Amino acid sequence: MQYRSFGRTGWDVSEISFGAWQIGGQWGQVDDEESIETLLAAYAQGINFVDTAEFYGAGHSEEVIGESLRRWDGKRIYVATKIQPTRWPDADENNPQMRGRYPDWYLRNGVERALTRLGVERLDLLQLHCWVTDGLNTLDWLETLNALRLEGKVDKIGVSIRDYRPDEGVDLANLGLVDSIQVIFNLFEQRPVTTLFPAGARTKTAFIDRVAFDSGSLSGQWTPSTYDSWEVGSQQHEMFRGERFTETLERVEALKAICAPYYSTLAEAAMRYALSSPEVSTVIAGMSTRRNVERNAAYSDGQPFPTALLDQLTEHNWPRNYYK
Repeated sequence: MQYRSFGRTGWDVSEISFGAWQIGGQWGQVDDEESIETLLAAYAQGINFVDTAEFYGAGHSEEVIGESLRRWDGKRIYVATKIQPTRWPDADENNPQMRGRYPDWYLRNGVERALTRLGVERLDLLQLHCWVTDGLNTLDWLETLNALRLEGKVDKIGVSIRDYRPDEGVDLANLGLVDSIQVIFNLFEQRPVTTLFPAGARTKTAFIDRVAFDSGSLSGQWTPSTYDSWEVGSQQHEMFRGERFTETLERVEALKAICAPYYSTLAEAAMRYALSSPEVSTVIAGMSTRRNVERNAAYSDGQPFPTALLDQLTEHNWPRNYYK
């Protein structure tokens, strides 16, 4: 397992991290004991960074992670969690207000609940699950988070940028107000390399890459019948509804064709692409089995991404928001 500096924090984190949304139960039924065993297998492989949120199963993901930490007796594991706003802005709302989304009492209550569910005395990294640019003008959220740091309840702070809006984090990165920024970056969403990553590099802001496999499409394992196999109401079933699944699958097949001369699977190409940007501190990968852990960990070997393939991929940049 390769490790990278987590911005200016002094942490060395595994460049591949454990994405814990699935173990919350919103991607289909899960077995908690199997989830704990998978987490422990990840830790044993050298994965030392886990990303979760109160939103993932209404805190259930955090509880499962907490149990895994109690059973782990190895090196330190960094856990990043998130607090959702009091009200999510509409997906089409371009300039939502920050005021009222993270009031002091709300953040404090959320931190106490996360501490209890994870079974820790201090949160390694607390992220706002929804960042809006008005937060640069309305700073009550930052005052509260800094107070929580001084009180020893929170170590580092970060934000998660709204889906498919990477430019909303540029000014925040330039100012260096937070330790980390989480953003979607993958073979379809390539825009962060243009302005966001360079801005963060200047202030040594850590970047957490999420949705490296485009919520499953870039695993390369889909077939025309895959959609019908998903549980009705699950995250995938809702996200890729209607014509979305067919269009995504067509674009995935095109990517497979150009990546085939370089990598045996599209999943490998997708992970290695996400790792190709040095500004990325860690890439979140959802893992529900030991096999997933072993496959993803194998991609962390320091091999460079082929320049010739990188050039071909630019025409496949495809920004869209399937989360609305």
